[in-house]
Amino acid sequence: MPEALFHHSVGVAETARSLAQRYGVDPEAAFTAGLLHDLAKNLPPEGLLKAAEASGIVVDGIERANPSLLHGPVAAVWAEKELGITDRSILDAIRYHTTGRAGMSRLEMVVYLADLIEPGRRYPGVDRLRELAGKDLVAACRAGLDQTLRFCLDRGLLIHPRSFEARNALLLGGG
Repeated sequence: MPEALFHHSVGVAETARSLAQRYGVDPEAAFTAGLLHDLAKNLPPEGLLKAAEASGIVVDGIERANPSLLHGPVAAVWAEKELGITDRSILDAIRYHTTGRAGMSRLEMVVYLADLIEPGRRYPGVDRLRELAGKDLVAACRAGLDQTLRFCLDRGLLIHPRSFEARNALLLGGG
């Protein structure tokens, strides 16, 4: 694992633990999911596709066109098979940390948000997102999804339907 990715993963783990303590989520589960969320991040696109298919992950058209979206699902499989993580909530937080999904658990929201706001992140709007994360987990998660969707739309990038579904579910009052 490259040094920068290691530091990012530790930053996400520590941020996730802090958010978890604030919002009544298991802090050790949050730390574990945060630490492992990018296990497969360093694989090239072809490697992600091969690893996903070898692991039985169903790859949709958006993921096939943008294999980097598979690093969460592949990391979840590796965490389970190679590291013996059996807690489904941790595995789901790893699996969906990139796109989110409708019905996100609080642990999933914590890890999703921690990935966006860990101390090493520097981008326009991150300070506002950090401030919101200290006040309202759901609102911060929704704002993070909005920001990610705007980023993709402004650049003409593909957007996974799970991200729209996650945002809409949060707007409707669900996870």
